[in-house]
This record gives sequence, C-alpha cells and structure tokens, in this order.
Amino acid sequence: MAASSGANSVEAHYTSQDLAQAIFAALKAAGKDLDHLSPDDLAPVDEFHGGQRPATMRLAELAGFTGTERVLDVGAGLGGPSRYLAWRYGCRVSGVDLTAEFVRVANMLTQLTGLEGLVDYRRGDALALPFDDQSFDVVWSQNAVMNIAERDRLYGEMRRVLTPGGRLALQEVAAGPGGPPHFPVQWAREPGISFLLTPEATRAKLEAAGFRVLIWQDTTEATLASAQARARHADGEPPPLGTHLILGVDWQAMARNSARNLEEGRTRLFNAVLECVG
Repeated sequence: MAASSGANSVEAHYTSQDLAQAIFAALKAAGKDLDHLSPDDLAPVDEFHGGQRPATMRLAELAGFTGTERVLDVGAGLGGPSRYLAWRYGCRVSGVDLTAEFVRVANMLTQLTGLEGLVDYRRGDALALPFDDQSFDVVWSQNAVMNIAERDRLYGEMRRVLTPGGRLALQEVAAGPGGPPHFPVQWAREPGISFLLTPEATRAKLEAAGFRVLIWQDTTEATLASAQARARHADGEPPPLGTHLILGVDWQAMARNSARNLEEGRTRLFNAVLECVG
C-alpha cells in the first residue's frame, strides 16, 4: 500500500506475520510447483485489489501498453499487477509500497516466477517517491490511495516522476452519496486511516495537478455482482490460496461490507487513464 499521514497505522493494518510461509504453504496445498510458478498461479493471492486479475487486465487494456514502457506501480502490494504487466507486455516495472513485509514477499515471488530481470520493488512513501523526475512513461495504481489524505501531494508526486505525455492508470474506490462506509473493509479496520474522496473531487484534484482525462469509467455496477458473490461465499471455507491470507481473521466481514457499501451507495468504483500535460 501507499503511504499517508499516520503511516505507522497504515502499515500495521497490512502487515501479517509469516506471510511468505503462509503463501508458500497455500501454494503447495493448491498443488502448485514452487520451482515452476507463473503469475497466473499467484493471481488468487497477489492481486488483492477489487476485481483481482480481471480488473488488472481491464485497466491494462485501457492504458494501451505496447511493452516499451517504463512503469511505476504505486502501492504495489505483493506485486501481482506489476508481474502481470511484465509477463504479458514485457514492460519494465518498479513497484513501491509502504509495507515492508509486502515488499519483501513481492521480491521473493518475483524471483520464483523468474521475472526479477523486469520487475523490482522497494519500500517507499507515495508522498515522496524515491525516483528522479520524469523517470517513467506510466504510473499505475490500483486501490492504493484510500489511506492517503494528502491527495494534492500524491498526485503531484505522480506527475513529477512521469515523462511529459506519460499516462496515469488508476483503479480506485471513491466515496458515494450513501454516507461513510461500514468497517472493516480491505483498506481499513476503522475510519481513522480511510480517506475517500468522491469521483468528482478526485477528478478535480487530478486535473489541478496537471493531468488531462483520457478515459473515465464508473465501474460500480459492473463490479457489484462479483462483490456480492464474494460476500455470499464468505461463510464457507476459503480455498487454500486466496486473499484471506493477507486480510486476516476478519476477511469475512470485509467481504460482506464491501458488497454492502456498494449496494448502499457508500462507495463507488472507477477506472481512469490520464495524460501528464506539459
């Protein structure tokens, strides 16, 4: 995840003890060969944003990758989307995340999939990205900014590291008209580390930071059915390999609340592709 005010609280929310060992045990239980892993094998656990792998594929198609891009994944988590972009398109991808355990596991999984020549990860703050100006052709971020209150600073940093004409590809959770979300949710167990903006406020801040909207898609209705299906299945036994390994003991409540928040209009979802102007 990316960083924000109260970074220690945010990192604590995402940190799991012995995460690598839990994932390795789950991979074996699922019948995977640790010596011959592909990004597809890891997708049930390392793409823990809303919509998982299908959502990554949709955003990548919107972004229009050619394979020549240098990409920065902000809030990279365990690195599922980063590895997918490198594997599918041949892009060179760097990931940055606040949570040290995520970075450690992301690098381990990248080595296991043989993609360390194309993908790397480091711990860092999204509000002070550890990269030079104009280092990237694409900045990519999926469900990673909900913990960040200082959006002006965040979007300014994203623009700083982009080349002129570079693209920003976003998949985000936004505030809806139905009131504050029910907690816990995947990004916060309590409201103190949740900072949702409306889609309209988000777009205004992005444009003020120097971005021009190329594509803006509300994906709430398209995602609702899958969220409801996950909520219905929350009472059953989870599969060996899944996002419950990251989310912890309250993953069932998170799944139910994700669907409920969408149903009640408390959250909205969108994809966007923007161009860095100037």
